[in-house]
Amino acid sequence: MRPVDDPRFFRTSPPDGRSRESTIRLDARGRFWHDGALVRHRGLVAALHTWIGRHPDDGRYILCNGYDWTYFTVDDAPFFVDLVRIEPERIVLLLSDGTEESWRPEATRLSEDGSMVATVKPQAPGGPYEARFTRHAQLSLAPVLVEAPDDAAAAVNLSGRIVRIGAACSRSPAPRRE
Repeated sequence: MRPVDDPRFFRTSPPDGRSRESTIRLDARGRFWHDGALVRHRGLVAALHTWIGRHPDDGRYILCNGYDWTYFTVDDAPFFVDLVRIEPERIVLLLSDGTEESWRPEATRLSEDGSMVATVKPQAPGGPYEARFTRHAQLSLAPVLVEAPDDAAAAVNLSGRIVRIGAACSRSPAPRRE
């Protein structure tokens, strides 16, 4: 049994002389920083993306590897859409933590800078979360983008079915309490 499997895991004190607060920060481009320095080790960056979650009591973002956890700062969205895969009946998002899921265009909003931000991981602990599309991922949607029939910003054509982007999403999702 890993420590994270114990229901008291998130309520235990940090190791002696340590704090649960950290200087780790995830910027709006999906890059991790520690003590003001960019984290460059690819393996560590990949691991950090997989450790993202929310504290079950206060909803703050944490990094948890199953054996220990710490708070960290998220400048924008905690996840990023790195790639999209267009299939006949759906569009699959490949997220920065290595997971993939079907895209729900209606649960996506346009940010002030024109980037798309999808609601993802609705069933994950602490979910739902937001995932900002990288420029590459957003541009990859060009083959299925169409004008929305009701003067909305945009829509996608999924095998003849027109789905408006942002139809059911007007603001960021609130953290879900477990």
